[in-house]
Amino acid sequence: MAQIFDDPIGRAVYDFHFNSVNQPIIVHSDDFDDDSIETSYLFRSYKQMPALEKKALSLCSGTILDVGAGAGPHSVYLQEKGFDVSSIETSELCCEVLENRNLRKVIRQDIFKFSDQTFDTILMLMNGTGIAGSLSGLEVLLHHLKTLLNPGGQILIDSSDLIYLFKQEDGSSLIDISADKYYGELTFQTEYKTWISQPFSWLYADINNLELAIEKNGLKLNRIFQGQHYDYLAQISFNYE
Repeated sequence: MAQIFDDPIGRAVYDFHFNSVNQPIIVHSDDFDDDSIETSYLFRSYKQMPALEKKALSLCSGTILDVGAGAGPHSVYLQEKGFDVSSIETSELCCEVLENRNLRKVIRQDIFKFSDQTFDTILMLMNGTGIAGSLSGLEVLLHHLKTLLNPGGQILIDSSDLIYLFKQEDGSSLIDISADKYYGELTFQTEYKTWISQPFSWLYADINNLELAIEKNGLKLNRIFQGQHYDYLAQISFNYE
C-alpha cells in the first residue's frame, strides 16, 4: 500500500540526480489507464526535446521565468546560452536539484503567490496550462501572469486538446454536453516507489478556450506551433490595438 506523500515527483527527481535511481513515476487518473514517466526524461538534453519545446526555447528573450522548472532541463539550456533565467518551483526536493545543477536563480514559491519581479519571457512547458486546474482557473492564472510581464513581454505556453480521445470512426467527437465539467479538466495522482500524492486538478486546454481566457485578460494570442497529436505552443502578449 502506497503512503500519501505530497511530492512523489520531487522525490524521483532527487533520487535520480543524487543517487542515480531511474525508477518510473506512475500517473493515475480515473478517466484513463495508468501512464508512466521515466524520471530520466525529466532531465532530457536539448537534443532529446520534442520540436515544440525546441521552438519555445528559440523564442525566449530577455529575462526569463521558467515556471514549474522541475529538474531544470529548460532552465539549464537557457542559462548555458547566456540568458538570465529564474527557475520557480514549489517542490523543495526539485529546488535542491536545481541548485545543485548550478542554476543561479532558484525561487522556492508557488507561482500564484509570486509577485517580486517582472520578466520579458514567462516559459510554461510540459502542458503549461496544467497548473490552472480548470477553465476558470486559467483566467485567474493569466490575470496573474500578466502582472509579471514587462512591457513588450511574452508568455510561451503549451497544452493539448484532448478532443482526440473522444474521436469516433466517422470523424465526429462523442462529448457529453451535459457533463458538469470541461473534458480537459482532469484529476491525477502521481506515484513513485511507495509514495502516492493526494489527487490534484490538471487542465488540458484546447486552443479556442485558451484564446477566450486570453481575450478576457486583454491579451493577444499568437499560435506558434501545432503538433501531430493535438498539442500546440502559444505565444501570449499584450494587446496594444
